[in-house]
Amino acid sequence: MSQTVNPIFSTRRDQAFPTLAEADIERMRRFGEASAYAAGEHIVKAGDVAPGLIVVLSGSVDITQDGRLGRRETLITHGPGSFVGELAQLSARPSLVNAEAAEPVEAFVIPSRRLRDLMVQEANLGERIMRALILRRVGLLESATSGPIIIGPLDNADVLRLQGFLRRSGLPHRVLDSGSDPCAKTLVERFNVDPHHLPVVLCPNGRLLLNPGEKDLARCIGLVRPIDADTVYDVAIVGAGPAGLAAAVYAASEGLSTIVLDCRAFGGQAGASSRIENYLGFPTGITGMALMARAYNQAQKFGVEMVIPDEAKLLSAAPDMSGARYLLDVGDGETVRTRSVVIASGARYRRLDIANLSRFEGTSVHYWASPIEARLCAGQEVALVGAGNSAGQAAVYLASHARKVVLLARGGSLDASMSRYLVERIRAQPNIEVLTETEIEALEGEEGNLASVRWRNRVSGEGTTRPIRHLFLFIGADPNTDWLAQCNVALDAKGFIRTGSELGDGHGLMETSRSGVFAIGDVRCGSVKRVAAAVGEGAQVVAALHAYLARDGSHATESNSRESA
Repeated sequence: MSQTVNPIFSTRRDQAFPTLAEADIERMRRFGEASAYAAGEHIVKAGDVAPGLIVVLSGSVDITQDGRLGRRETLITHGPGSFVGELAQLSARPSLVNAEAAEPVEAFVIPSRRLRDLMVQEANLGERIMRALILRRVGLLESATSGPIIIGPLDNADVLRLQGFLRRSGLPHRVLDSGSDPCAKTLVERFNVDPHHLPVVLCPNGRLLLNPGEKDLARCIGLVRPIDADTVYDVAIVGAGPAGLAAAVYAASEGLSTIVLDCRAFGGQAGASSRIENYLGFPTGITGMALMARAYNQAQKFGVEMVIPDEAKLLSAAPDMSGARYLLDVGDGETVRTRSVVIASGARYRRLDIANLSRFEGTSVHYWASPIEARLCAGQEVALVGAGNSAGQAAVYLASHARKVVLLARGGSLDASMSRYLVERIRAQPNIEVLTETEIEALEGEEGNLASVRWRNRVSGEGTTRPIRHLFLFIGADPNTDWLAQCNVALDAKGFIRTGSELGDGHGLMETSRSGVFAIGDVRCGSVKRVAAAVGEGAQVVAALHAYLARDGSHATESNSRESA
């Protein structure tokens, strides 16, 4: 392999770009089909679906990406014993980079379906390949020079919305400031874009989208594919947070055909955690996004069909003789047909009862504390409302970027609602000020940009106004069950889904009022609102799925419950 122009892969190069031994190649041959490419032939273009993982036997393949001002940059050159591909090939999604034969190439191609078979049947080899695919995606994310290009003012609410969606989806992308970046100005002029139509997104396939919604963008870049109306899944999982992803991993690994839907991105509220330090097995801690990305990739490894973002709108019984028990309407004339349903739709962020709050959401009021928001408030004083673990994690994270973090809590102490290690860490941070018995009273600003925040102490009545441009809200969540209003799924007075003993005798722990429909995670009445508990319920519900499908007699594939490591 030749020296890469871009040094982003240098630190773990041997793992990201391993050279396979002859014995490894022979073990992989049965999963692929022989192929050959002429010198100069374009094997894959960014934005097109690659034929699969390409194992090079002879010759060489240049992997390139389109850099600034139209220059093409070479990332790596694959020679004999190397393989071409990254995470996109695991689920047959469009390629993020170009692949071109630098000289005549002999190879064999492993299509996505067979690549997943290889991962399962050749565990040790599959582990090395999976690690390489993940590291290559990480390298592309760090380079921020491939994938879709967002063009617009950097502090624009829609730019931040699109940027946040792509980041939470684990997709490389670029953001160009329309006011100062020469590349942005060139693209705006080339496509004759009216400044009032900004932001725009240039997809890898060449399409230009004017301020698209997340779903339109996802379809353009191939993240969401049309749902196959003829496929009947064993289980459809609504929600891709820790509970939903755990259920997907265990269900698919045990032979159940599985589809997952989520209206935003994978990870749920857990994905917003800047660092989780009390999750079993991670003594040094892990970001919520990193943990959820691992689960997301793991689910795809076992063949789970991901439809994100796509929103479940209605659950109804399927017509007789359809082969399915339930139908999930997702809009745009598309329907998922399934034998069982797991509802893991979690919760939605609770909002402050402030009249003009919506004016500042997206630009100055945030419900996440990611690197995107951290850059926005670097060197500033920010306010954060909340007293739970998520609030504590966010406060500590923001304190490493902001000049000062003012943590506002309605209660008299953080100890009752926050883990001890976080309370101690907050107290140790010199630039975090904790104000208890305090509530936000008013927000002031213009044109969607916050200028000041006023709060009041509930005991003394003393009011304070400070010049703060960014406010973070971590004040809990309400169950995301509005879509179940006409679905005959029983809810409690607060909107959580009733299961098990809540419904009386004859119902399993996670079974809802409808046979074959289960609820797990934060959306379930009585659940423990912790990531570990959600993952546990996701694993546990699979046993209930097996029992139901066996009893119902509609499971078409082997569905014996078995222990999975």
